[in-house]
Amino acid sequence: MWGHQTGSHNSQYGLSVSSRMSPVEAAHYMGIPNMIMVRYGGADPFPPDRQYLVPFRGLRRVVWSVAGGGVFHSNDAVDRALEVSSLLPNVNGVMMDDFFRRGQQDAGVLSLAELQGLRERLSQAGRPLDIWVVLYDHQLDLPVGPHLALCDKVTFWTWQGEGLAGLEENFNRLERLVPEARRRVLGCYMWDYGQKRPMPLKLMELQCELGLRWLKERRIDGMIFLASCICDLDLDAVEWTRTWVQQVGDRAL
Repeated sequence: MWGHQTGSHNSQYGLSVSSRMSPVEAAHYMGIPNMIMVRYGGADPFPPDRQYLVPFRGLRRVVWSVAGGGVFHSNDAVDRALEVSSLLPNVNGVMMDDFFRRGQQDAGVLSLAELQGLRERLSQAGRPLDIWVVLYDHQLDLPVGPHLALCDKVTFWTWQGEGLAGLEENFNRLERLVPEARRRVLGCYMWDYGQKRPMPLKLMELQCELGLRWLKERRIDGMIFLASCICDLDLDAVEWTRTWVQQVGDRAL
């Protein structure tokens, strides 16, 4: 489950109804035991009140944000992620959202040296913390290879729903960039954010069924559903996905 603070997408991307659901509530509602918690709009996903973290104890695995919105939020964000990892033993990684930028000689928000420095900082956690990164379909032509090589998990997203027609072809390109299947994760939007409209059910089903097939074929290591802050809006794609997860979630791969 891709998590944002409650209400992060309210009145944005064509969404007209406000969400009240917390990230952990969304994970439980969807039947998804894992969470990637990502800051949105500059808001720190970890408020000073440590009580906020208590519900996250009930999740299986948690990944915490260190970069979002195309910005690395200073070393303080890494300190916060390390603090969260010390309070939640189920934290096993950090996420860099919107990491790559078009038109930059060095495509990443962090240089290669800075990214290596992040890995060294994370070693202070006392246990392995994977570095996760977001890569969009329209970024496949950017010089991202050297940065991806320093990341443990590459999550692949199709920004506009109409682009899902090319998902299989684009995924083949991703495989050439990231040869190890254990490092590849498929991101699935439950709302068409790129076109600010509902995700058609046929495209929601396409994402899910391709993801399930690739899991069975050992071509990806997992799937992510975005986002927690739309899970209580009674959207057709969300409700379809919830039913689908109930049907396939416990299947042996």
